[in-house]
Amino acid sequence: MEKKIRVLVGKAGLDGHDRGAKVIASALRDAGFEVIYSGLHQTPEMIVEAALQEDVDVIGLSILSGAHMTLFPKIKKLMEEKGMNDVLLTGGGIIPPDDAKALEEQGTGKLFGPGSESGEIIAYIKDWVAKNRS
Repeated sequence: MEKKIRVLVGKAGLDGHDRGAKVIASALRDAGFEVIYSGLHQTPEMIVEAALQEDVDVIGLSILSGAHMTLFPKIKKLMEEKGMNDVLLTGGGIIPPDDAKALEEQGTGKLFGPGSESGEIIAYIKDWVAKNRS
């Protein structure tokens, strides 16, 4: 039996809007993924620790607050410190294309904005895990 893809869907910072995160979490579950939802108002440290404890393949961060240029690099740095180099950091929210490009250049995976299709997100995660799972 093939190991299911495990995804932690995280909401960092003071952003209290989690509808999109819950929609994506539900779509990922429907696609056969195991999903852990962090809940609101998590610190980067809490998200990375939960991801480590849950042995996830992917951290999906939902950010609508405008703090993406702070939170993604902070989480990426914490992941590197914990040796989580085989875990994908991806996400979405209100992220301008130039910022998304800069974050991807810093090692964050593809970022998805409003209107992204869940099938595109699912396919991206499946493809990344297939190429990177050890």
